[in-house]
Amino acid sequence: MSDGSPRTPSVSCVFVCHDGAGRLLLARRGAGARDEPGTWDSGAGALEYGETFEDAVTREVREEYGTAPLAISLLGVRNVLRDDPPSHWVAVVFAVRVDPAGAVIGEPHKFDQLGWYPRGALPTPLHSQLPSTLALLPDQLD
Repeated sequence: MSDGSPRTPSVSCVFVCHDGAGRLLLARRGAGARDEPGTWDSGAGALEYGETFEDAVTREVREEYGTAPLAISLLGVRNVLRDDPPSHWVAVVFAVRVDPAGAVIGEPHKFDQLGWYPRGALPTPLHSQLPSTLALLPDQLD
């Protein structure tokens, strides 16, 4: 890196919430989002020291969507390198079933809208990382 400072990857738990009946929960990133405001995305959060992946996903789903996971399934791992802002994340990706009736915007400073969408009719524009995340989803979600 040009500034000479050491850089290390961070670990992120990425999750795609679904209702078990084919609909995905997406949030539109608001003006206070870290990047790409106005785009639709699934949820994610940094893994904290000593935390299990499942604990991190549970914490983040509660923070972002105000509800608890009903089921958590590991989908895969992605290596995410970005130039703007410069970052390197190891993204551990999960499918998370939630009760649609309980989902609300839990972080209004980051998100300004939520919606349930069938995979074939997603809103636009999508966050640049979302298509690669969704590629890990199986055709049928339980």
